[in-house]
Amino acid sequence: MWPTDEHPSLVEAFYRRIWNEGDLAAASELLSEDFCFRGSLGSEMRGRAAFREYVRSVRSALKDYHCEILACVTEADQAFAKMLFGGIHVGSFRSYQPTGGPVQWLSAALFRFDGGVIAELWVLGDLAGLDAVLQTNAKLARRSKD
Repeated sequence: MWPTDEHPSLVEAFYRRIWNEGDLAAASELLSEDFCFRGSLGSEMRGRAAFREYVRSVRSALKDYHCEILACVTEADQAFAKMLFGGIHVGSFRSYQPTGGPVQWLSAALFRFDGGVIAELWVLGDLAGLDAVLQTNAKLARRSKD
């Protein structure tokens, strides 16, 4: 099977609509019913409803959450995207209390498509880099209180 023109647009729509805009209803259009997700933040789940809850939790912890596609390649029924994620830390996130500081981290995402929708997504993020930013922001927040 060769890539179709729809695969890059599905990746773009997934990040723009679901993550950047918070349009959780788009999951019904873009994801298979038994969508399988493994995220770099430690979550593994199956199904649209579980994924919607995950998106809600991340977006509630990180105000103005955004995903930027830095590169995307497709082959057969898969796509690979180099990503930059970020937002403003306003809720508990990765065991860190909110600081109001900006956070961002790089990630890689491997998509599998089936029947014109996203069937599976595996994400591997730079958690060491993310935790370093969260630790720095926590230290700065403590200093500003003193």
